[in-house]
Amino acid sequence: MNWKVAALYKFTPIADIPALRAEIYAFTQEHTPKICGTLLLAPEGVNGTLAVPDSQMETLIAFLDKKLGITTGELKYSPSSCQPFNRFKVREKKEIITLKRPEADPTKLVGQYVEPKDWNTLINDPDVILIDTRNDYETKVGIFEGAIDPKMKVFTEFPDWVEENLDPAKDKKIAMFCTGGIRCEKASAYMLAHGFENVYHLKGGILKYLETIPAEQSKWQGDCFVFDQRVAVGHALTESGWAVCHACREPLSTQDLAHPAFESGISCPHCIESLTPQREESLRARQKHYAEKNSKSGA
Repeated sequence: MNWKVAALYKFTPIADIPALRAEIYAFTQEHTPKICGTLLLAPEGVNGTLAVPDSQMETLIAFLDKKLGITTGELKYSPSSCQPFNRFKVREKKEIITLKRPEADPTKLVGQYVEPKDWNTLINDPDVILIDTRNDYETKVGIFEGAIDPKMKVFTEFPDWVEENLDPAKDKKIAMFCTGGIRCEKASAYMLAHGFENVYHLKGGILKYLETIPAEQSKWQGDCFVFDQRVAVGHALTESGWAVCHACREPLSTQDLAHPAFESGISCPHCIESLTPQREESLRARQKHYAEKNSKSGA
């Protein structure tokens, strides 16, 4: 079975989230029962990554577009050779991307969108400060040439990093990027609210850049971490050789997988030193449970 993955977001007011959530569940149960992934609903809009068998995507998007107008927001597709998520969830949240700064409101103020075809020209400008707004476990998989990595554990650290490292009086051109574009919506709104004047961000994010810019013209180094079982994708959104540690959730390269510290579901080079006997016992019990469950489902 061929799967299709849709990464989407749109800032749009949602008045009655519980009612919409119930309607989405009812529709998908009837029309796209194999759906998997997560959809986040908040008063400010919708954000999510969903996957269905290729033939069902048009039906799903038509429904979500009717309810939320997602085709006028950011919507990207990519293929997956297997079911990329375990289940389907629709979750109610306070924000569709958490920053906890009310002044960062993309519906009122947002940076200048830069199309992927124009991105290389922008970041070649020596006056531009290029910033990755993703978390540190994502940046280790790949990053744009010359970009600053703030090494954030969570996105809510971004405002503090800006206050400590940037100055609106001196830093006149800021360019930012993230996986699909949504973090930069909030990040650019925050920076504009705090006095930065020329703030740019990559429209459609890294995924759109990798989809549209040929590898020989690219300034991207490595692969792009994605939040599903593909782990990472490269140019033309092809699946890469990365895996993920199911104990600590760190991305794992082929070198990590060959490391003596790697044991599937138990440990990897990034978490072996913090692995306590109690934690190891719990992880082994979990692995045993999964093995028994898979054995029964295959029988």
